[in-house]
This record gives sequence, structure tokens and C-alpha cells, in this order.
Amino acid sequence: MDDYYKVLGVDRDASEAEIKRAYRKLAMKHHPDKNPGDANAEQKFKEAAEAYSVLSNAQKRSQYDQFGHAGLEGGAQGFDGFGFPDFDLSDALRTFMEGFGSFDDFFGGRTRRPTKTRGQDLRITLRLDLEEIATGVTKNVRIRRFELCGECNGTGASPGTMPDRCPQCGGTGQVRQISRSLFGQFVNVGQCPQCGGTGEIITNPCRKCKGEGRTRSSVEIKVKVPPGVATGNYMMLRGEGNKGRKGTEPGDLIIFFEEKEHRYFVRHGSDIVTEIEISFSQAALGDSIEIPTLTGKAKLTIPEGIQSGQVLRMRGKGLAELRESRKGDQLVSVQVSTPSSLSAKQKALLNELASSNNSMGKAVVRKVKT
Repeated sequence: MDDYYKVLGVDRDASEAEIKRAYRKLAMKHHPDKNPGDANAEQKFKEAAEAYSVLSNAQKRSQYDQFGHAGLEGGAQGFDGFGFPDFDLSDALRTFMEGFGSFDDFFGGRTRRPTKTRGQDLRITLRLDLEEIATGVTKNVRIRRFELCGECNGTGASPGTMPDRCPQCGGTGQVRQISRSLFGQFVNVGQCPQCGGTGEIITNPCRKCKGEGRTRSSVEIKVKVPPGVATGNYMMLRGEGNKGRKGTEPGDLIIFFEEKEHRYFVRHGSDIVTEIEISFSQAALGDSIEIPTLTGKAKLTIPEGIQSGQVLRMRGKGLAELRESRKGDQLVSVQVSTPSSLSAKQKALLNELASSNNSMGKAVVRKVKT
């Protein structure tokens, strides 16, 4: 599947109005009714509708911008759990029909359908060390959520009894109201006020859940975090939120990531930065030292004659990039330490060195770089 922005022919910073115009133009061009028997046109029409269903939704677009198609494919591409809910192309089709009357006009009236009841989403924050972010990690997190009542098996009715069919909606959970105006007939489909959209009335409620059909429980969830995440990134685990009432769809668990402050490293994108302090002799003569990295200790060569403030680069010792195979680098800022107190022998050696090198002991004046 091509990039959704390319499918619609818009820039990544395109406004909502630009995305809408681009979609309608493509939908008009490739609509199957205008291209009977053309399988290629039909495919392009579907691709445009799918792209619009994501980019016209602020939340889905934000997640797509962060994780691309890997986010849409769940466990594929190593992004286990990243994803969007199933595509709902009804908004895309309604957008296509704008200017031709309502989408529902073709079916004898305008119908407003209620949103399907589902369990509530849950949101948690998962704090990670840079070492965990570098390699990816699997975490077991404990959350409290609504689970189906074990006594009534989620029906809400006392064991041995069954809920009654709602007399007002006949068990559909919906009531319809028809109104007429100069603009035609409107059919408004809403949630039944008597049963709350369940289609059932409980006359003998379960003692444990009191007719709710759910009880709050503590559960452990396994979270597979891919390498390279950053503060502000999030992962959606579908169906791991609160269970819905009376067998309706469960909500999702949304996990926001947060980096812990590190003892040595500061993160800059996929690179990490640290600072080391070396002696005057190490700076002058060079040395090989051992310093910490995100995956353990590693050797770092100090070239002779290095100056204070110079930065050495350790390639591939940084963080992985989401959706990329490359890794960042570890940048090491070198600071040369000047001793504050010297022994008589040390002073004598430095004086001897200074007398043998005319350049030592002379200040060099340079213009400040701005």
C-alpha cells in the first residue's frame, strides 16, 4: 500500500479541507459507476477511501504520522499492538456524496444512526529507561478494569434467570423517530431510553454485579515495546480496555511512553550525548579508556593533542529509530581537567616541559566566534 498522502496527492502538512478536496476529486474520477468493469479504477477508489478514512481523523492521522503502515498492521513489522481500529469508510462515502444530497437520500430518507455502545478506553503511562528504549522490552503491567461478572457471565441477571426483552424497543436497543420537513423525511435512530440500548430489561439482577454484568478486577497485561520510542509516543492495545456491558465490544488500552532521566546520557533524537573528564597528560599523549554505553562498557580512543570541548563520535551506540533499521550515535564531549594543586615534583616537571617548548606558557588571542 502506498503512502496515504501520496494516494491523495497532498503534502504531509495538508489541511483538513485540502485532504477532503483531494479525496472527492479522486473519488469522482475513479468511482465504479463511472468506470464499469475497470478493476484498476475500482482499486484506486478503494485506496482513496481508505486513505481519507485515516487522514480525515485527527487521532488516526497522528498515529499514522508516527508509525506509518506498521501501526495499521498490528503485530506486523515488529510493532506489536500499534494500530488503528478497523476502517470505517462511511465518512469517506458521505464526503463523496456531498453536493449530490445526503448519502441516505438514495435510500428514501436521511437516517442518523447512534454510535455503538462499547467499553471505555483506558490510558496509562509507562516509564522506561534509555537502556530499555535502546533494545526494546516486554513489560508486564497491572491495570484495574471492568471484567465480565463471573457469577452471571456478563448477563447482569441472577444465575438461573434470563433478562426480559425490552417492551419499548422490542429487543433492538434502538428507537426510531420520523419527522418531515420541507427538505424531506428524516429518520432519527437513537438509543432506547428504557433499556439503555441493550434491548433487555433485568427484573432479577445478579447480587454480585447488581445487574451491571461487570465487576472491577486487577489484571496483568503483557506490553511489547519496540526499540526507539520516545516521550509522547503511544501504543494502542485493542480490546484490552474495559469490557463492554452485555457483550458489547470492549474498549482499548492506550499506553503513553515516558523516558526516565538517565545518570549519564541526554537524548537528542536517536543520538545520545555524554561528557567525560580527562587529565592534561591524557589529552596531550592520547589514551584508550573505557566508558559506559547503553549496552555496556566500550573502549574509546582519545587522540593525542585533543582539546577541551571536542566531541568524539561512537557510531551505532545510540538509539534505534522507529520504522528505520539504522541506529543513532553516542556523542562524547571531552573536557580536559586542570589540576588545582600540584606537588613540588609535578611543578618541577611542568616547568621543565615549559622551558623546552617555547609555545607553552604563551596565551593566544583569537576573535570570538558568533
